[in-house]
Amino acid sequence: MGPRTLTLGLHMQQVAIGIDLGGTQVRAALVDEQGRILARLAEPTDALAGPDRVLAQICGLTDRLLAASNPASVVGVGVSAPGPLDTVAGIATDIPTLSGFVDFPLKAELQKRFPFSVDLENDAIAAAIGEWQFGIGKGLDNLVYVTVSTGIGGGVISDGRVVRGRKGMAAHVGHMSVVPNGEPCPCGNRGCFEAYGSGPAFARRAQMRAMESRETTLGGAIDSRSVFAAARNGDRLANQLIDEEAEILGRGFTSLIHIFSPDIIVMGGGLSHEFDRLQPGIQAYISQWAMPAFKDVKVMLAALDQNSGLIGAAALAFLAEDVARP
Repeated sequence: MGPRTLTLGLHMQQVAIGIDLGGTQVRAALVDEQGRILARLAEPTDALAGPDRVLAQICGLTDRLLAASNPASVVGVGVSAPGPLDTVAGIATDIPTLSGFVDFPLKAELQKRFPFSVDLENDAIAAAIGEWQFGIGKGLDNLVYVTVSTGIGGGVISDGRVVRGRKGMAAHVGHMSVVPNGEPCPCGNRGCFEAYGSGPAFARRAQMRAMESRETTLGGAIDSRSVFAAARNGDRLANQLIDEEAEILGRGFTSLIHIFSPDIIVMGGGLSHEFDRLQPGIQAYISQWAMPAFKDVKVMLAALDQNSGLIGAAALAFLAEDVARP
């Protein structure tokens, strides 16, 4: 397929459709070969209505995007969705935030609805691809992407290739154990990285510590944002909690550095919005506890912010030879 005209003020340009399916929002974008978002739409996910309704939302958003363009210019559709996904079989094994997505043939059902080739990817792996191709990891052969938000997820690029593993489910980094028999995790295990380092875990820890302290401005319903806000106003407990969170993240990141030997660790997700406050503590932990040969690995902020997964999904269509499964 040769380059076509895209009637968005840009000519002789191929585009891909990126879909980011989440429990809160479903987003769709037209993305060009440089990773630029040309048009984007989003709406709240009808998460309890079942797969048919959610797929109708995806198709509706896509139809609206394509109404302003020439569909012949589209090289394919990439879909980013929360796991666990068997992306080899194209099946949503069990998406906890979306009703009815249990052993659901997501790729096949989407392919029925699109005249373009469809590829399916775990959301964190898609974000890793986005940062590798168009973000902070561009030009590097080795990186680990970690999203720190409601949960902790990851994606790995090693030797210039996407690490997918069995069923395409590699890099569930939030579920490596960091504390033996520790706090319960949503996955059913105890002591997981996610159970200690995620946004909700950080907020729960702040809530408990604030109840025990008489010298803090923290109170009421505490979330991550309120802790960082209090810290900026000089609250001692808030700053201590943030330093502890940085240490927890540093511990997890150090393990990932030892396992994958990346050029950089890329941090995304909701807590990455406070990267400037967290990064020194994370880097200090790595400098202290990583093996000597690994101490110089830097933790970097995701450059594409909330669009890492959306752009990474679109990149699947552009990089068929590089990222397609056998």
